[in-house]
Order: sequence, then C-alpha cells, then structure tokens
Amino acid sequence: MKLSAARDVLLKPLQAVIGVVERRQTMPILSNVLLVAKNGELAITATDLEVELVAGADVDVETGGEITVSGRKLLDIVKALPDSADISIALGGEKLDVRSGRSRFSLATLPAAEFPTVEDIKAEQTVSVDRGVLARLIEKTHFSMAQQDVRYYLNGMLLETGGEFLRAVATDGHRLALCQAAVDMGELSQQQVIVPRKGVLELQRLLGGDGDVDIQLGSNHVRIQLDGIRFTSKLIDGRFPEYERVIPAESSNELSADKEILRAALQRTAILSNEKYRGIRLIIRDSGVVLQAHNPEQEKAEEEVEVEYSGDDIEIGFNVNYLLDAMGAVDSDTVTLSVVDSNSSCLIREPGNDDNKFVVMPMRL
Repeated sequence: MKLSAARDVLLKPLQAVIGVVERRQTMPILSNVLLVAKNGELAITATDLEVELVAGADVDVETGGEITVSGRKLLDIVKALPDSADISIALGGEKLDVRSGRSRFSLATLPAAEFPTVEDIKAEQTVSVDRGVLARLIEKTHFSMAQQDVRYYLNGMLLETGGEFLRAVATDGHRLALCQAAVDMGELSQQQVIVPRKGVLELQRLLGGDGDVDIQLGSNHVRIQLDGIRFTSKLIDGRFPEYERVIPAESSNELSADKEILRAALQRTAILSNEKYRGIRLIIRDSGVVLQAHNPEQEKAEEEVEVEYSGDDIEIGFNVNYLLDAMGAVDSDTVTLSVVDSNSSCLIREPGNDDNKFVVMPMRL
C-alpha cells in the first residue's frame, strides 16, 4: 500500500470516525482504524463492535492495499503537521511509514483480516427523511435516554416508522421524551428499532447541513449515509415499553407560563436542592406557582412565579433537572404543564403542538 494526499484531505475523515475508537479496549484491534486504498480513494473505518463509521477521501493511490493502524496516533500525527503539508503513507513489512517534509513516523500495524466490519445489513425498509428533521427528532429526545440501566432496552432511542410519522422516543423510567415528524412513508409497514445510546450521540454529531438522508433499517442494524460518511449501528435486541400508556391524558389542571421566567426560577431554586436527588416542590394554585427546595444542611429556597392556572390546588415534587431538560427542548416562548393530581406524571408541551411531548414522573419529598 502506498498513497499520498494533502494534510486536510486525510484529517477530515480521521476526525469523522475517531469518536467510536475507545481509548481502553479489551481487543487491541478496536483501537485501530482500517485503511483500504484502491481506485484513487482511501476508506477509513472505525468500530467499537456497536457503532461503525466509514469515511472516504480522494487520494493519490500508487499501490492499493489494506491495513489497520492506531487511530489516535495517526490522527495526532496528521493534526500536528503544518496546515499545508503533503503526506505520504507507505506500508513496509509490519510498519506503516508516514512521511511529510522532514518528518517521518513508523507505526505498528495489525492485519486488516482481523478487523471486524459490517458489510450487508440486510435492510428491510428504507426511509428517506430531511436531515434537519432527523437532527430535530434526536435533539428533542436524546436527553431522556437511560445510561447503563440494567433494563438494556432503555439505554437507547426508539425509532418508529409507519403511518404518517417518523417518531423518536426515549425514556429512562423516570421521564419520557417523544418527538414526531410527518414523513411520507409510502407503503412502509410499521417497524420499531432501538438505536443504542452511543449510536444516537454519534449520529447527532454527524447530522447537519441540508438535504435528505436514507435510513436503512435491518433486523439487527441501522445504516445512514451522510456526506461521504457511512454510519452503521447495531440495534438493541429488546422490547421497548408501551410508551403511549405512559403519556397522561390532558388534564383540566393545566398551567401556562412564560418559559424563560419559569426556567430561570427553577434554576435559582435548584441551587439549594439536595445535590443527590435534585428534588423540588411545586405548590400550584390560582395565584401562581410556588417553587420550594431544601437540602440536608437545612438550607431553603423559595420562588413565586406568575402563571395562568384555574385548576385544583396541587402540591407535587419533581426532579428539577428533568423539568429543566424538558423545558430546554420546548421551542415556544410559552410552556404548558398539566397534572391530574399530586401522584400523577406531569405532561409538558408547547401550546398547540402535539409533535413534541415530555413526561416527568413525580417524586416524594
């Protein structure tokens, strides 16, 4: 294998794939990237066995070939070279030589045959969607995914196709976020897949710009092509909770408030909440809502916020971080919160918008 390219041509694909290369690996090959040079193109592949990224670059290929080399070291070398540098890469024996000007680096390699790749995902359905729409679905829901929950099916995001909507749902068992967008599905049947947390976060990093993307859904993988980068993720094999049963019906006990005023008051009150449980009490009545917090040091905070409300008097506790996350995903200037009683979940929405819904379960204080 022998090739040459400008520094920036190599830097972009390396930066695109490096996010899935773990620093501490049980398998040494997974800290490497796979380099495949042929037909004037270099394909760079990185994987952690859950998420795979492949990025391409147009280079001058003198001799084709494939090999794996440390992803971090190769990226650090390319980054450290001058902006205008030209780089030549050649495989000699078991070492990869990287040269630029008077700089020369000799890197250890591992055989390409040992590198795990996903070739055909056996796609069952393909959904075409505007990339801005997909980015919005992820942005409005990703914060509700669980982290390292024993209920492994919660450590990711549900993507649901079928009907007239593409829907994203995430829950950690204490809160839930749902966002949907009207998409022309044609004759597609309903399908639910769970994309793991790391795959969702990598996809969120890659999405941007304009144009449509095709989401290929297989029984075990999801694949999306983005600007010369091919994203493939394993799917979580599990049954996602029946989320529609968790979303409370609208209640007559609904308050409407200026989002920024309420959010700022919650942030101030949260300063003196218990650092571990982050509990905050809402006392909701016609005259407004009173926010209260206290902590083990016997410190207290209280805020009163003007809201529009005409329901029953309710006293209820929530994790303030969950309320703030949900309100951060609301685009409008006004936010509505509805609760049936002090033991019921809170439904947070934008007025007049049913495409985004956020549910927060109450906590005992």
